[in-house]
Amino acid sequence: MEFVTLSMGSKLPIVGSGTNTFGKADRNYMGEINDDTTELENAIALGYRHFDTAISYRNEAVVGKAIKESGLPRSNFFLTSKIPGKEEYTASEAAVRRGVEESLTALDTSYIDLYLIHHPWGDLAEILGVWRVLEEYVDQGILKEIGVSNFNEKELGYLLEHARIQPAVNQIESHPGKWNDGIISYSLENQVIPEAWGPLTRVSDEAQETLSAIGTNYNKTWAQIILRYQIERGVVVIPKSHNKERQALNLEIFDFELTEDERKIIASL
Repeated sequence: MEFVTLSMGSKLPIVGSGTNTFGKADRNYMGEINDDTTELENAIALGYRHFDTAISYRNEAVVGKAIKESGLPRSNFFLTSKIPGKEEYTASEAAVRRGVEESLTALDTSYIDLYLIHHPWGDLAEILGVWRVLEEYVDQGILKEIGVSNFNEKELGYLLEHARIQPAVNQIESHPGKWNDGIISYSLENQVIPEAWGPLTRVSDEAQETLSAIGTNYNKTWAQIILRYQIERGVVVIPKSHNKERQALNLEIFDFELTEDERKIIASL
């Protein structure tokens, strides 16, 4: 595994696992929580140590359960969670604190490695107010790093200008159907690590064909080519799979490098 160093010094594995349908009936995002940790157990056995969840996913407790039952030290894992950009979590300092405490309790942990504001909303000053509370948790060592998700240049720029602690990560949608080059470049230019959610989603048949052709040069799948492209341009990836074999393949992207011409082709998809 390779790592990137975040703004407060934490080491973030550049490949992690999304979890938004884990521990749910029928593997459905809106499904009932069933506490099934099979996918998480498989991922941990394969070597995943970076897991991404959120209050909105409703499954923080499932992730926490799998970590506990792994028998491995908590310090071996990098856990990300997110506070929703909704009034019930953002309207006051007390509301923000309830959200953070909710995550800590559900994950059954005394600290969270990375905590994100899940979505921006129209009031930038109010976003900064939420951020100020998260900064206090960083001061206490309860949140090791803080960041944002789905922020555009204006929203991220406002925090960069006014925040005491710089956002460590901006987690954004990025895949062949929507690379989101602009915000990725802006984040990197400002020493904010871009992280791609849904990196293997919305890939057209035509794109798969092109990526598979590139993959034949390295005996890799189209999905592995996407993930390699992302990490080569400085983007952390959190692919999600319920399939143990595909989980394993998503980690096998460190033994080859794309050529400049291949990167140009992929960028054009």
